[in-house]
Amino acid sequence: MSAPTTKMNALQAVNAAIAEAMAADPKVILLGEDVADPEGGGVVGTTRGLSTRFGDDRVKSTPISEQAIIGAAIGAALGGYRPIAEIMLMNFTTIAMDMIVNHAAKLRFMSGGQSQVPITIHMLTGAGASTAGQHADHLEAWFAHTAGLKVVAPSCPADYKGLMLSCIADPDPCIFIESMRTLFVPEDVPDDQGPIELGRANIIQEGNDVTIVAYSGMVITAREAVKKLAEEGISAELIDLRTVAPWDRDCVLASVRKTGRAVLVHEAVRSFGVGAEIAATIHEALFGLLKGPVRRLGAPYSPVPFSKPLENAFLVQPDAVVAAVLSVMG
Repeated sequence: MSAPTTKMNALQAVNAAIAEAMAADPKVILLGEDVADPEGGGVVGTTRGLSTRFGDDRVKSTPISEQAIIGAAIGAALGGYRPIAEIMLMNFTTIAMDMIVNHAAKLRFMSGGQSQVPITIHMLTGAGASTAGQHADHLEAWFAHTAGLKVVAPSCPADYKGLMLSCIADPDPCIFIESMRTLFVPEDVPDDQGPIELGRANIIQEGNDVTIVAYSGMVITAREAVKKLAEEGISAELIDLRTVAPWDRDCVLASVRKTGRAVLVHEAVRSFGVGAEIAATIHEALFGLLKGPVRRLGAPYSPVPFSKPLENAFLVQPDAVVAAVLSVMG
């Protein structure tokens, strides 16, 4: 008999995770712009119902000041709380980068381990809704490059819930990225869905000819590409990283060792992206076993366009993934 499930989308999964964590631990608090119910429960309703259930003392709508939100969260964390800080959009973290990079990420190191900053900073981003260049950037490589931060980028509701639970419980600051393209697709989530280990990838589909590595919204694109490749007789193994930092090096290398080929896909600008780090690691570890060069797919070196046709051209499409696989297949 299968375990009971509830159909929910990613927003509802995040809400369920936060509610579960708040019910279990009175030290879990939430703050951000418009997160309380009188203000709508977040810009897309992620936190709807939480202030009514847990009270205004634990779910606080803040002024429009990202630096104040993160600063207050860091201070609360140092005081023994586990704050969840919502930054409305990922681009707006730029205003609080000093607090995130120089304080949250480094206080444990600078205190010799005496201070911990267990905060979860969750934020929305992603192209596809014509929100343009100041609202849709994927900046995960910035955060992954900062020692002391963990970076999480789920693609499906069950992972949203399990990874959010893990972030809240983690002793280090976690960046939790919500992709616009993944938010509203409902799936069955196990009622007993517990924490998912950070740094552990998920093999969505096994294959023998090529390894495709993706995360966040690009997992949806990669799934479509895998179906098209199957029609061409190509068996692709699809890995969802789930966590960008730390990334599951063992899982990826084991897969590429088996297939001999790799295609890396992310929505962020291709230049200096997460794919470059993974590609370099694959080449260093498996150079003699590769049947072709590792291919990287990402956005062009450009701000996210507002125009819908340009935005579609900006995003990696399934046919581009198929073409990249065919090229490495020779």
